[in-house]
Parts: sequence; C-alpha cells; structure tokens
Amino acid sequence: MKTINILLFMMIISVTSWANDEKYLAQMGKYVQAVYAAKTSDEFQSAINAFDRIASAEKSKWEPYYYSAYGYIMMAIHEKDAAKKDSFLDLGLKSVEKGKELAPNESELVALEGFVHMIRVTVDPATRGQKYSGLAMQTFGKAVGMDKNNPRALALLAQMQLGMARFFNQPPAEACETARKAATVFDSTTEPTNPLAPRWGKEMNLEVLQNCK
Repeated sequence: MKTINILLFMMIISVTSWANDEKYLAQMGKYVQAVYAAKTSDEFQSAINAFDRIASAEKSKWEPYYYSAYGYIMMAIHEKDAAKKDSFLDLGLKSVEKGKELAPNESELVALEGFVHMIRVTVDPATRGQKYSGLAMQTFGKAVGMDKNNPRALALLAQMQLGMARFFNQPPAEACETARKAATVFDSTTEPTNPLAPRWGKEMNLEVLQNCK
C-alpha cells in the first residue's frame, strides 16, 4: 500500500508539473509574439510587464528575463532622448543579469548583453565609442565562443564590425564574412527544441549583407 501511495504521489507531481509547463509556454508564447510585433513604447512596456510577472512566478526560468531585456533594448532603439535611452538600457541590462544568474552559460543572454553595449554607443558615439564598442565586440565574441551556431550573436557581431569599418573608413570585409556565416546558420537552423528560443535577427543580418558584394 505504501508503494502504491508513493507511485500515486509521483504521478500527481508529474501531471502538475506538466500542466504548469504548458501554462508557462502558453503565456510566454503569447507575449513573445506581442514583443516581436510591438511598435510603440506602450506596446513594448505592456509585454515587458507581462514577462516580469511571469519571471516572478517562474523563478527558475531565464526566458522571461531574456524577453524583458529584449523589449527594453527595442524601446531604447526607438527612443530619441538620450537619458531615456540610457534608462531603458539600464533596465535591459538588469534583466540580462537576472537571466544569467539562472543560465550563466546561455549564449543568447550574453549576445543580448553585447546588444546593450552596442546601443550605448549610439547615445553618444564621440565619447562612448571606444569604451562600449570594445565591450560590445568582447561580449559578442564571448557569445560566439559559447555557441558558434548562435546566429544572433554572429549577426550582432557583424553589425558591430560594419559600424567600426564605417567609422574608420575601411572596407567591410570582416563584417561581410561574419554576416555570411550568420546567414548560413539562419538558413540551416532546424526547429529549436525550446519553443521559446529567440527567432529574431535575420532581417538585421540581411541589412549588413546589403553592404557586401
């Protein structure tokens, strides 16, 4: 009888866990689509708020922090006011750091960290270029080192390389090589095992490739 009770208990735990995972995936999927489709600050903030609520409930999941950070980066890109742009990037980096606490070896989070540094440059290229360009390149390199088949890490690295080539009035050969690698990975990537895996970046990479012969 004791063995039967233990088996029943284990079955209940298993079913409950499955149900919770299904709910988590459904909620996350809804807001991932929302943050990808967002166009205004209010739309981005609404999705971010949802991710933050999910993160509070799902304390072992890194994906809510990832998409919260992604939303803040997109808000920063759309924002013209320098102070507000920096504020959004600060919040994005905070979300990245929380995600890294749960998944320190996740290349996607490290790539997003580099994305924050890259957008910092755009706030004031003259005074920030040297510091944050270096940080961005270093972080993208780390992300690629963690996963050479992370197309977003490659695409972001290519964009940073293109920006530096333009700044120094040099040909974009290095950026084009990296962008071509990213394109190959984008085109050959199979359906990820994680349904919440990031799917953005291909259009960004195509913009770099437009500068290549």
